[in-house]
Amino acid sequence: MQRRRILHDTPLDHRLIQEAQRLRKQAEGARPSFERELLLRKARQAEAAAHMREWLSSPGLQPSR
Repeated sequence: MQRRRILHDTPLDHRLIQEAQRLRKQAEGARPSFERELLLRKARQAEAAAHMREWLSSPGLQPSR
């Protein structure tokens, strides 16, 4: 059985930032609660993942040839 491949039209780091913005907006409308804290935590994780991806793909970390 083959895996289905999904071709995205936007890069992963852009999708992660968009997801973080969506989660923060959703958390703004929520009352202070456990659910709100989870939304904010997921937003921070998405932002951290986007920054890590950007950092790992930077020219300074590429192996020398």
